[in-house]
Amino acid sequence: MRDYTTQMDAARKGIITKEMELAAKEEHIEVSKLVTLLAEGKAIIPCNINHKAIHAKAIGSALTTKINVNLGASKDCMDFDVELEKVQESQRMGADAIMDLSTFGDTRSFRKKLAAECTAVLGSVPIYDALVYLNKPLKEITSDEWLSVARMHAEDGIDFLTIHCGLNRATAARFKANNDRITNIVSRGGSLIFSWMEMTGQENPFYERFDELLDICVEYDVTLSLGDACRPGCLHDATDASQIEELIVLGELTKKAWARNVQVMIEGPGHMPMNQIQANMEIQKTLCHGAPFYVLGPLVTDIAPGYDHITSAIGGAMAAWYGASFLCYVTPAEHLRLPNVDDVREGIVASKIAAHAADIAKGLPHVRDIDDKMSRARQRVSWCDMYDCAIDPIKAKRYHEEALPSSEDTCSMCGEMCAMRNMNRILAGEEVTAQNA
Repeated sequence: MRDYTTQMDAARKGIITKEMELAAKEEHIEVSKLVTLLAEGKAIIPCNINHKAIHAKAIGSALTTKINVNLGASKDCMDFDVELEKVQESQRMGADAIMDLSTFGDTRSFRKKLAAECTAVLGSVPIYDALVYLNKPLKEITSDEWLSVARMHAEDGIDFLTIHCGLNRATAARFKANNDRITNIVSRGGSLIFSWMEMTGQENPFYERFDELLDICVEYDVTLSLGDACRPGCLHDATDASQIEELIVLGELTKKAWARNVQVMIEGPGHMPMNQIQANMEIQKTLCHGAPFYVLGPLVTDIAPGYDHITSAIGGAMAAWYGASFLCYVTPAEHLRLPNVDDVREGIVASKIAAHAADIAKGLPHVRDIDDKMSRARQRVSWCDMYDCAIDPIKAKRYHEEALPSSEDTCSMCGEMCAMRNMNRILAGEEVTAQNA
């Protein structure tokens, strides 16, 4: 029997959990500092008591930036074996978290398998699964059923639940009255809750019965990821009244959750011009009291289908530098189709680059050690050591060996004019001749 209910409850009681010890060690900080951040709600350790395989991670702006991978089956691409391959690749590539966004098939068995075998932090969106599991028209789903599906996900071992509870009837009415958006509501969960409220005339059950949702979170030590139903889906819609109004509601719900020792992170944009990113991070910190910010991108341009992992990495690096804690990856397939395994790999690499670049800029301890190690390997022209330092060593090795499979001391870019090799020779007192230059 634990002497605490949640990681936040433990921190406030001064109890150091094994998850805190592991996370503090990985962050190269004193565990006492992490305990303080957890107690204040400025960091979280999503860790469901039923997720037995988890390698817990701490998420917060004072810590290294974490990345999340979205995957899951759909009606058009219903193959859970492929999704499991994506899970395995995500873990191999070092993803910190995996969100199951499945919208078709035997979703519960898939979730349970993840909780039993997957070491990454697990997230899900119960709103999606309600339509699958209940198998009934949207308008016929009851408030009790919405809550029951959230409980089921908690029972299954999901560490954080995305719940779109900031879009209530009042904010929905103002959205309709003052909607100047091009893309309306692009959040899948947000659009479902909006539609349900419109068809039934009832209040958002996750907002109206938020205390019952907190009961579930306390029982299973589930973290709430407060979903941004009104996140901008294009540059034109960024930082509008609907987005900010929802953020205000999420800030209010954050304080209610903290009063129950429930861990919280806030979800954010979306699509956003570069010049608005810093302001958005500051607004979120203020309105949501420093709770960790979890952003999708943000994508800094709308015209790059097929390359949105790049537009996302640009925005993600800036967002993390200015205070975001958690980056949801974007793949080259974004806006086009369900990503395949190769897309997942490309999305992870882009997101990891963004996170690492931001952490370097923040000056976090030991973050740049791997970069300096890479530089020394390049100075020695040691290809094996370079591969060991690379985010994607398989691709790095393939690129080098495709051009010069037998060469160990140069590449096809510079060949015999390799500056690294020639400087090593001249500084060692050797001559550089036409034959070896």
